Amino acid sequence: MPKDGGSLFESFLNMANSIIGAGLPFAFRESGVFAGILLLIGLTALVDWTIRLLVYNAKLSGRNSYQEVMQFCFGKNGLIVISGFQLVFAFGGMCAFCVVIGDTIPHVITSLFPGIINIPVLNLFTDRYFVITFCTIFISYPLSLYRDISKLSKASGLALISMTIIVTAVIIEAPQVDQKLRGSSEETWTFIRPQIFQSVGVISFAFVCHHNSLLIFDSLRKPTLNRFAAVTHLSTGISMLACLLVALVGYLVFTDKTEGNILNNFPEDNVTINIARFCFGFNMFTTLPLEAFVCRESIEIYYFSNAPFSTKRHVISTTIIVMGAMIVSLLTSDLGIVLELTGGCSATALAYILPPACFLKLTSGQWWSRKKLPAVLCIGFGISVMILSTILSIIKIFTNKK
Repeated sequence: MPKDGGSLFESFLNMANSIIGAGLPFAFRESGVFAGILLLIGLTALVDWTIRLLVYNAKLSGRNSYQEVMQFCFGKNGLIVISGFQLVFAFGGMCAFCVVIGDTIPHVITSLFPGIINIPVLNLFTDRYFVITFCTIFISYPLSLYRDISKLSKASGLALISMTIIVTAVIIEAPQVDQKLRGSSEETWTFIRPQIFQSVGVISFAFVCHHNSLLIFDSLRKPTLNRFAAVTHLSTGISMLACLLVALVGYLVFTDKTEGNILNNFPEDNVTINIARFCFGFNMFTTLPLEAFVCRESIEIYYFSNAPFSTKRHVISTTIIVMGAMIVSLLTSDLGIVLELTGGCSATALAYILPPACFLKLTSGQWWSRKKLPAVLCIGFGISVMILSTILSIIKIFTNKK
């Protein structure tokens, strides 16, 4: 076993940073508070299982990446499928992170330093386009150039501190908001709502980190299934508690007015929330390199699997990926339904369909056996969610056009 690499704690930081992408009050608005709690707990357990199942599949197949496992199980078609899903999900996440940076940081700077708009040069930090370009080139891009994902553990640690601040700010400030900003009290204790299937997509998108899991496993100092299981349990458990806290407090206050980004429900002049907004933006440009790792690995394995490492190719591919995401975010301020459609579809495939499908291929026995039946049920669940989320997203596209 390699003696270098990241410790359990460093791997936990990277995995938790991959998982904690957004608060989930909006998911509770869609599903109802009690159904939301059950969904969050249930999907966390399912994600935890499929992450570990993916690494178990890698052990059974003797492969080191998600793509290689899929190729071993399903040949060239498997490689094409997984490369497409991973690239779309990871690159879409990078674009979304850049958009959040541009929509968050300038607003916070303007609120904290009102006079900066009149100061030459410094007033550029109130401009969305400049901030996206500056943060991407000078922060996210250098971090993305690392070859060892464990090197990002310090940045991931800072990002998790930021998420802790966000959670604390929402818990403290939400109960104190003006009555005019609060939602209807009649909506508070709804058990289940018709939009529950949309909430499954929201929760799944937030929790999927399967595209990073084998990178994190390989970065462990002593990569064993038991050590990785400890990382997975700790990461998913803490992420669930953080999301549950924010979701409950945010939804119970704002109910039917709850927005996709809970921080947008608060007044613009709330200092504590503005600090949380800054932390959210900071979290985005430290999480972006994790997704860049995945994009780069997808390209390397698909096109250069038999080629030796090339520093030149590494720099060129990283530059194209990161700058491509930056350019997309500069061209639009709302990826909206595009990310909802492609990301939701990719997330369900990466988490609920492909890992159990590989497990069925790699193990012997009848599909209805006690060993294989959970994997079959998981695939059925994943396909159902994918179809429903895709249909609902398409309906939303046409509804918004009217």
